[in-house]
Amino acid sequence: MADHALAAGRTLFRWRSYVPLLFLPAFVLTIALDRPPFTAPAALLAWQIGCVLVALAGIAVRAHVVGHAAAGTSGRNQAEQKAQSLTTTGCYSVVRHPLYLGNALVLFGLSLLPVAWYLPVIVVLGAALYYERIMLVEEDFLAGKYGEAFRRWAQATPAIVPALRGWTPPALPFAWRIVVRAEIYGVFQIVAVVFVLDVVQRWSLTGEASLSPVWTPAALATAAVWVLARYARKYTRLLTVPGR
Repeated sequence: MADHALAAGRTLFRWRSYVPLLFLPAFVLTIALDRPPFTAPAALLAWQIGCVLVALAGIAVRAHVVGHAAAGTSGRNQAEQKAQSLTTTGCYSVVRHPLYLGNALVLFGLSLLPVAWYLPVIVVLGAALYYERIMLVEEDFLAGKYGEAFRRWAQATPAIVPALRGWTPPALPFAWRIVVRAEIYGVFQIVAVVFVLDVVQRWSLTGEASLSPVWTPAALATAAVWVLARYARKYTRLLTVPGR
């Protein structure tokens, strides 16, 4: 059973950046078929903004982790595990898997958009199932590499629900360039999903396709920033931090 779980976790680890996209069809179908309890444009926009803030809270958690991360640690790498050092400070002092906590907040925020009570339940349960497998693989790797040091830290630190009383300041200073390099795509994804779902919802409620005066420019702006960041990362050293 443990070997089967590890094998599944290794597969999910390689595809973990794409697995959350499997939820998108459920979001689209729900928002197209279920009428929300309120339909006034101002109310829907306020709800959407609230959902985006929840999702951006997840990006903020990820940004804090990535901005203080040492070189040679896992982030968006997909081929294999890597950890040149065992990080136990910053967010890792209160939770063992802060990046997945951030991802879960993003998914939860987006799952609230259709205003259907059952969708967040499905998303939370689905996310718990596949992140549990990935976390198992990562902890197996860290236990094999760091042994007793990892076990002491794991015993004192919860897996996914933070214990803030154990907070220890990060060992490295915050590097905003790393955050822009690594996380701007996540911001673009959030806004793009909201844009798509808003178009579907407008069509569902009115029978006409129309574009939001809020989410259309927001999607274009975040797309432009992502393209610029990608260019800067590939062709310049603007987003490079020596030693990180």
